[in-house]
Amino acid sequence: MLQKKVCLLGSFSVGKTSLIAQFVHGIFGEKYLTTIGVKIDKRRVTTEKGETTLVIWDLNGQDDLQKVRLANLRGSSGFLFVVDGTRPATLNVVLELDALVQREMGALPRLLLLNKCDLQDEWLLEASRVEELRAAGWHVKRTSAKTGEQVAEAFGALAEMMVR
Repeated sequence: MLQKKVCLLGSFSVGKTSLIAQFVHGIFGEKYLTTIGVKIDKRRVTTEKGETTLVIWDLNGQDDLQKVRLANLRGSSGFLFVVDGTRPATLNVVLELDALVQREMGALPRLLLLNKCDLQDEWLLEASRVEELRAAGWHVKRTSAKTGEQVAEAFGALAEMMVR
């Protein structure tokens, strides 16, 4: 069976831990918990190539690129970059993180998750900006860790990209 390391990257409070909890355990907690360091979970998924175990690294929020521990990224097969759709500035952090990852590790499979799509009334990320990202080659999914919308699909899509 294949095993692939996946890292979730993004600013503080974009929902990385909640997305993982929804995907791995099918739960959402209303209480905000800050990730300190790294938390690792696993879940098996089925891809076109068969069963694959995703080893999911939940890294603490990365607003300061100087604090990104490159050692935590080594050995990754793919990345989920998480943006909070109610806080457009979190996209800038993701774009800087992506540049760092590509510079240090090369082009690896990646998905951009626009999280908190359940908060449509508070959504501030411009649709035109999202279309620009798609045109630039980003695979984009709108997710909600709270409702579970597109969460399993996002992890599954990344898994497929990594096993090709």
